[in-house]
Amino acid sequence: MNERSLIMQASVVVIGGRALAIEGPSGSGKSTLALALIDRGARLIGDDGVTLSCADGGVIAAPPPNIAGLIEVHGVGLVTLPVAPPAPLALILTLGAPIDRLPSSAPTRDILGFAIPCLPFDPGTIAPALRAEWALKQHGLGREHHQS
Repeated sequence: MNERSLIMQASVVVIGGRALAIEGPSGSGKSTLALALIDRGARLIGDDGVTLSCADGGVIAAPPPNIAGLIEVHGVGLVTLPVAPPAPLALILTLGAPIDRLPSSAPTRDILGFAIPCLPFDPGTIAPALRAEWALKQHGLGREHHQS
């Protein structure tokens, strides 16, 4: 890993060619939300850890080789899934943080010199995957090209 890359502790899926990272404390539901998104057509980049690096004018998320394709299914164990190719990081959902009911915009966090939107998110029990998809559409980088 070079100086322009890092490991992020998060579950990351690809939706519409953009990477959505899900971070939060242990037991907050990162893998569960990722699995729900995968059930709706997202593809796994990594569970519990991904490599972030600079490329193509942004931050690219890729699976670390030692855990590529593995996702923890709570109460079941580790499951192997196909791995998505690296994708540009568009949004970070932060589980376990206080949320705004109607955020007008997502605050950003500097990651490798790029401002990445970082939205506090409570998956709750009502349509968490659908709400996460809408968060990506509303607040994710590149949204001007993905408003479908």
